[in-house]
Amino acid sequence: MDTLESLPSLETARKLGLLPEEFDRIAEILGRRPNFTELSIFSVMWSEHCSYKNSIVWLKTLPRDSDRMLAKAGEENAGLVDIGDGLACSFKIESHNHPSALEPYQGAATGVGGINRDIFTMGARPIAQLNSLRFGDLSLPKTKRLLRGVVKGIGDYGNAFGIPTVGGELFFDDCYNTNPLVNAFSAGIVEVGKSAKATSYGVGNPVFIVGSATGKDGIHGATFASEDISAASTDKLPAVQVGDPFMEKLLLEASLEIIATGYVIGIQDMGAAGIICSTSEMSAKGEHGMIIDLDKVPTRQPNMAPFEILLSESQERMLVVIEKGKEHIIQGIFDKWDLNCAQIGEVTPKGEHDLGRLHFYRNGELVADVPAYDLVLGGGAPVYHREYKEPAYIKEYAKFNIDDVDDIEHEDIKEIAEHLLSHPNICSRKWVYEQYDSMVGTGNRSTNAPSDAAVVRVKGPGIPETEKSIVITVDCNSRYVNANPRIGAKIAVAEACRNIVCSGGEPLAVTNNLNFGNPYVPEVYWHFVEAVQGMGEACLRFSTPVTGGNVSFYNQSSDDGPVFPTPTIGMLGLMENPAHQMTLDFKNEGDLIYLIGQSTNDIASSEYLYSFLDIKASPAPYFEFDDEWHVQEGIKTMIRNGWLLSAHDVSDGGLFVTLAESAMAGNKGFQIVSDDRHRLDSFLFGESQSRVVVTVPAEHKQTIEGYLHDTIMPFMFLGTVMDSSPAFVVDNTQVMTLAEAKILYDNSLGNIMA
Repeated sequence: MDTLESLPSLETARKLGLLPEEFDRIAEILGRRPNFTELSIFSVMWSEHCSYKNSIVWLKTLPRDSDRMLAKAGEENAGLVDIGDGLACSFKIESHNHPSALEPYQGAATGVGGINRDIFTMGARPIAQLNSLRFGDLSLPKTKRLLRGVVKGIGDYGNAFGIPTVGGELFFDDCYNTNPLVNAFSAGIVEVGKSAKATSYGVGNPVFIVGSATGKDGIHGATFASEDISAASTDKLPAVQVGDPFMEKLLLEASLEIIATGYVIGIQDMGAAGIICSTSEMSAKGEHGMIIDLDKVPTRQPNMAPFEILLSESQERMLVVIEKGKEHIIQGIFDKWDLNCAQIGEVTPKGEHDLGRLHFYRNGELVADVPAYDLVLGGGAPVYHREYKEPAYIKEYAKFNIDDVDDIEHEDIKEIAEHLLSHPNICSRKWVYEQYDSMVGTGNRSTNAPSDAAVVRVKGPGIPETEKSIVITVDCNSRYVNANPRIGAKIAVAEACRNIVCSGGEPLAVTNNLNFGNPYVPEVYWHFVEAVQGMGEACLRFSTPVTGGNVSFYNQSSDDGPVFPTPTIGMLGLMENPAHQMTLDFKNEGDLIYLIGQSTNDIASSEYLYSFLDIKASPAPYFEFDDEWHVQEGIKTMIRNGWLLSAHDVSDGGLFVTLAESAMAGNKGFQIVSDDRHRLDSFLFGESQSRVVVTVPAEHKQTIEGYLHDTIMPFMFLGTVMDSSPAFVVDNTQVMTLAEAKILYDNSLGNIMA
């Protein structure tokens, strides 16, 4: 151990991201001043990224319980939800924002690797991936470079790993110029009762590190993710990890095989903060300690310092605790897969005055002695109640009056439609998804059957046969959240539910990725508090409890300020019967087109208002829980009764874009009449919520309208699907042909990136 004279100072603690009061608290916990290794340990474990010290008081307010929940929210590597037939779905979303801002390819690739490890350390085999991406002004060379790198990183890692990327979202705004957001979602399947836990207990049980060797990449990655991006951030490129998808594939198979033996006490991915995070969290949960010999950790570079070994975030590594006497079994499995498998320590009992200590040795010398419980979230890690206040702009946005904006004429529709269909926030993501393998594993039911959410059959090696499918989506319109965080977060949950319902599924549960600016800025923290409360209200109303997720603060820079508050919702739904699958494409000439739900005179925060008219200050669009619930229940009933041929929710771009997307997906046209009770711009391009476009065969006209009248469901008959000479016609005025629309929609993003 270090001498008193060599012990680090308060200034060193500050450089490691610790507050003065936290430095004092560490000395109080240890009963002495920490040495540098111990101070480094506390700095990463008490970073926002690991401890959630500025967010946990509000996260605890989210609804977390349902009959289907098989793991306590936030207490395991990922959420676990019972989907019936003796099967469970493990799913989670996490960010890799800061690494992707500096090194987009590896930042995105290792984000994909990390989220999949969270799934298979639960004992679940990953079957599908999604991603939610945010970038700045696409006319900037920097933004194009970031987008190229991130998309290639996701594609290369996911394709090589062999898990299909089945959907996602992509959004552009100047607020993301410095801080892109890269959120990765993964879902996997495990038999109920065969999942693994992230825990450690049993005195004398051996502790193994398995997978890749430990290098100097990613050191202090957790603290790097807990500070604002600045010009100096490029000096921290070593904090960005480097991934190897082929190694991850081997690690997947080996991990599932050792879990299947039944000899695994606990297993945890080494993500943020590496060895120290896994040893402390597993020990604290199991109320035991560990003794770890760092000399036995396989390393890539010679003479690595103790803190480097402990804090490294080298990828494709796990910490595993197994039953004593079964060492040869785990060693044999990892030898078969040609992976490192080294016993580095053993489990120790809890002490008389603590729940378990971690003792780390290097070259035979004790280099760190720390209590596991005091390092972790829910234990001794600090918890703060931050100051918050409403930003002044919120009241200014609320002053927006639609009457101050002139309504459009029919001759204006074409120009607006061309703008929206070619806008990067709306146009086809073909340039992106063609770089992803969406069919590997042959479980994707959406590739040739487009729908609002991804539908993935529950199948794969070792998964019992079933007809069930999971229905998954990621959703958040951050412009809405910026305009009104509480309403915007409610809309994000509601739209995720709506997308699952329109695809034929039943919403079950939520994982979230909460992307915000600096929590020490009161206005930013107000965004966070309001968004969490709105999300909680919505999850409670739609019976979709939160299984866990990720908080990413410090998405902020001195040049651009904070990003829009972006609470991304990853939602899991279930489709029991494949006959219930519903697609969004128009099917036949003469099919009837209906708008389900109530339109309002509302263009607030719409893409039309924001980018076409360049009016940035407006509130979130209209949303009401009762309306949303009523519409979703009606859509479920109509799908189950077999009355619908297509369903597509009205979202970005409004009704016209919804109709165009369904028409283009089916190579059809449409002819509709507008609603003379509302302004034309709001009817066609407004984004008021809780609306769905459906098509039905002409012979079901009386049945559908009878049901809608009986249930007092707001609806409007819009018109019919066109097949011969397909075009988009509004009030007998041809806006554009199908061919013209597809050229704009399909090629705009690719043309920009070319």
